[in-house]
Amino acid sequence: MSTRATVLYDAPGPKARRNNRIFTALTLVLALAAAAWVLAKLNSRGQLAADLWTPFLNSQTWTTYLLPGLKGTLLSAFASILLALVFGVIFGLGRLSESRIIRGFCGVVVEFFRAIPVLLLMIFAYQFFAVYNLVPSKKLAFSAVVFALTLYNGSVIAEILRSGIKSLPKGQTEAARALGLSHRQTMFTVLLPQAVAAMLPALISQMVIALKDSALGYQIGYVEVVRSGIQSASYNKNYLASLVVVAIIMILINWALTTLAQRIERQLRAGRARRNIVAAVPHHPDQGLETKDQVNADWHAPGYKEIRNPAE
Repeated sequence: MSTRATVLYDAPGPKARRNNRIFTALTLVLALAAAAWVLAKLNSRGQLAADLWTPFLNSQTWTTYLLPGLKGTLLSAFASILLALVFGVIFGLGRLSESRIIRGFCGVVVEFFRAIPVLLLMIFAYQFFAVYNLVPSKKLAFSAVVFALTLYNGSVIAEILRSGIKSLPKGQTEAARALGLSHRQTMFTVLLPQAVAAMLPALISQMVIALKDSALGYQIGYVEVVRSGIQSASYNKNYLASLVVVAIIMILINWALTTLAQRIERQLRAGRARRNIVAAVPHHPDQGLETKDQVNADWHAPGYKEIRNPAE
């Protein structure tokens, strides 16, 4: 096997590669053994019996329990993510304001709501809305969940936005000011567009957190997918199967959201002027040349391949 160049660590030698293969094989064997032991224990207790899993082949289980809960999860997550983005942009830019009063006020609000647990915010909002009759009783739990997720995740997004803009080179701001741009023009036309692509992974990660935190609404009676899964388990007497199905549903949703985020990130990095940020990113055809990290860096090795200038 040829030696490969890298700027992060030294290329492993023959002994290190052999040890890596051995450790990988041992890890796989141990993982398979642990999985087999768990499945054997579950089977011995009857948790893998077919009658515990067949209720999910019945459409009534989905229409009565899981789908309404999934709808509640997606609605609360979608609403809170949109509001959190608005909240985060306003207070994130407020923390970068030229006014000391605005910076101080936004800083206090952001740090305050970042420090409070989401569940406590939900319980407070639920009681506050109920006592002062601010929302209809049917929307009480939904409003409390969205309120709490918006304030907490919006505060985190505000910090992500502020740190993303502050991470840009100061020369960007200095050049914009030298051209006569105001603070607002500099922020919206120069700094913010550059920071979006860099912040996108962290923003999507926070959206995934908001989606998962919507399950905390179970404590205030909100109908979401975890609560619906437990209700289905109580009816069908299959708690393990119901929780496994709910976990698979959440994993699939988060995987889809992460995949979309990666595609949008590639699109933004390919060209921020593109109107359709979810369109496929064009790739150049293979030029027949390998990158420096894919070729042999040691010309003494048997597999060494010299790359010459194509123009020669």
